[in-house]
Amino acid sequence: MKRLTAVAAVILAFVAFTASPTPAHAFGLSGIGARVGGVDPEGAGSSVLVGGHLEFEKSGSRLHLQPGVMYWSSDGLSDFNPNFDVMYHFARSSEVSPYVGAGAGLHFYSFDVPGPNNNTDLGANLFGGVLLPSNSMRMFIEGRYVASDRSQASINGGVTLPFGHH
Repeated sequence: MKRLTAVAAVILAFVAFTASPTPAHAFGLSGIGARVGGVDPEGAGSSVLVGGHLEFEKSGSRLHLQPGVMYWSSDGLSDFNPNFDVMYHFARSSEVSPYVGAGAGLHFYSFDVPGPNNNTDLGANLFGGVLLPSNSMRMFIEGRYVASDRSQASINGGVTLPFGHH
């Protein structure tokens, strides 16, 4: 039940944030994206990570707000992770650019064994990578570390499709 409540809260926050009018000086929805990669969680075998994100930016800014979700499953353990990251890229969005970021996320762990087997944890996200823009999308390659009770390191890549007029 706690997982459903947290997921509902994240969805409501996304809807409220995207449905409100966006003044020129505010952050507005600028993209929607997906990612896939490999993750090495502490205490479990390596796994495939999948996820999605929304991207909000202020016009002309290099700072992006990225609420999203990620999921992986390995050796009977899975992690559903709603998170909120802040990313800064060093060059204009039309150029290849390195970026760095940080954020926080909730980790809803589930174990495929009988008995009490769910655990919730708060984690800190640290990441960096390279943005690769094209005419119709922005691709990225990223290294990410999650500091939590079950620390995780991952290498992933993905794409962000533009949305709106940013």
